[in-house]
Amino acid sequence: MNLIIVTACPQGVATRFLAARALERAANRRGWSVTTDSRGPDGQADSLPDAATIENTDLVIAALGVPVNLDAYAGKPLLQVPVTAALPDPDAILDRARAEAAPWDPASAGAPPASSGAEESRASAGKRIVAVTACPTGVAHTFMAAEALTAAAESEGHQIRVETQGSVGAQDPLTGDEIANADVVILACDIEVDPGRFAGKRVWRTSTGTALKKPADTIRDALAEAKVLESGPQKAASSAGGEKRGPYKHLLTGVSFMLPMVVAGGLLIALSFVFGIEAFQQEGTLAAALMQIGGGTAFKLMIPLLAGYIAWSIADRPGLAPGMIGGYLAGELGAGFLGGIAAGFLAGYVARFISQKLPMPESIESLKPILIIPLLASLVTGLGMIYVIGEPMAAIMDTLISFLESMGTTNAILLGGILGAMMCFDLGGPVNKAAYTFGVGLLSEGSGGSAPMAAIMAAGMVPAIGMGVASFVARRKFAEAERQAGRASFVLGLCFISEGAIPFMAKDPLRVIPVCMIGGAITGALSMLFAVKLMAPHGGLFVLAIPNAVSAVLPYLLAIAVGSLVIGFGYALVKTGKAEVAAAAG
Repeated sequence: MNLIIVTACPQGVATRFLAARALERAANRRGWSVTTDSRGPDGQADSLPDAATIENTDLVIAALGVPVNLDAYAGKPLLQVPVTAALPDPDAILDRARAEAAPWDPASAGAPPASSGAEESRASAGKRIVAVTACPTGVAHTFMAAEALTAAAESEGHQIRVETQGSVGAQDPLTGDEIANADVVILACDIEVDPGRFAGKRVWRTSTGTALKKPADTIRDALAEAKVLESGPQKAASSAGGEKRGPYKHLLTGVSFMLPMVVAGGLLIALSFVFGIEAFQQEGTLAAALMQIGGGTAFKLMIPLLAGYIAWSIADRPGLAPGMIGGYLAGELGAGFLGGIAAGFLAGYVARFISQKLPMPESIESLKPILIIPLLASLVTGLGMIYVIGEPMAAIMDTLISFLESMGTTNAILLGGILGAMMCFDLGGPVNKAAYTFGVGLLSEGSGGSAPMAAIMAAGMVPAIGMGVASFVARRKFAEAERQAGRASFVLGLCFISEGAIPFMAKDPLRVIPVCMIGGAITGALSMLFAVKLMAPHGGLFVLAIPNAVSAVLPYLLAIAVGSLVIGFGYALVKTGKAEVAAAAG
């Protein structure tokens, strides 16, 4: 059976590749020969299959989220389905194609694809949906989840508007009229966003990962099970349907607000070193001013921001002041980022307890959020930090920093390998974010934590770069859509966006994940072996253009190159190609 798969989605990035890979994998299991025709958001193809391939094809499946010109397949048995329908059950799509595909008539291109009665019913009963997507760094998952939700909703006949809260803030913000007219609100967020504007609407909470991998299920669950969001910060926290907020999301919220301060502070310190490593000690110089801005101000504000926004995520605005006070005390007491995390959770839960459990006469209830909660929560948090938490946390941080500064080569290589493997395990998931948070926290403690941060960023770059290398050196094992994804993945990897490798991991996790973990562990270990130090927690290779941001540029590039080549050639070796599949079937 010769099959051509045509895919297209509105943003033209992730969903079309995931759909093509899901269908191709299912077809390969049946021994079919597969060719892919991947289209951009405008429906145009970079290159169509050649005439001989089209002539010899037995079946065409068009999984589409936008209008596409299919005239090239005139007369061929063809089935059109929504692009998101291919993700949950590709085998069912193949069975349906064999049973229902009909010769394609270009004259029917202006009409909507044939659908079952259930599909027509859903389209006629289309809903208005608004959504917000946000992840801690606001780069990849934010926009990929938005794209997946858009394609899934439109394929089901719904109207959707998605607001992305990325690294530069909210883009395409939802208007008041759009929110008021919406039937349901989807919050696909890994960090806390202010839900107050959605009070009175049916709200469904989920993660960006779930929205990306199961967009159609997310839409259906939201329409069926979303609950009305009650007004008030604490009622809003508990009344929405879907995933509940927990400590992990609170921590990531704090990290996301702290991250720009870490980046700015670290790079400003690096710029001060341009004039000499000790030039900042001379008062009145530009080097001293840069060090004062970066090290004396930005780095001092990191821990208060971390703690403050952890508390804000837990208790909304009443938790912000006590959280920042506790975070500042953590810095003054030497408790570091671990003390800041503890202060944030303490302040947040104390503020929430007072808000929910402390009864007040109605006459002074209005003073609760602006006077009583900040006062009592700050008092409890401050005293707790000074007399209970601060000293033990300071001892732990001193021990950790001393270990990092004095560890031998073997321990450094082991730590780098572990952190590198964690960064490559789930590509932006909980394990990846745990390693990244650890590195950012150590970086806020000064130069002692800059070596682990270098290993973490280098290891986070190599999966996406490696997939690009693999798609180039073993071109015959990759379909055209995969080669396009490989080129995009390579560029994303250079920018330290690990999620560029997600389409490859989604199709072939049992091969991609182990290979990436091996390459990441090697990169992390080499970075620590070379004692590379990094002053910024993000930016990829572009950070190298800033003087002294990386202590040893050439060894750092070598570590990244070695890990990328290990992943690229390793996956090229273990990947099952088209020829191998055909041989196995025979």
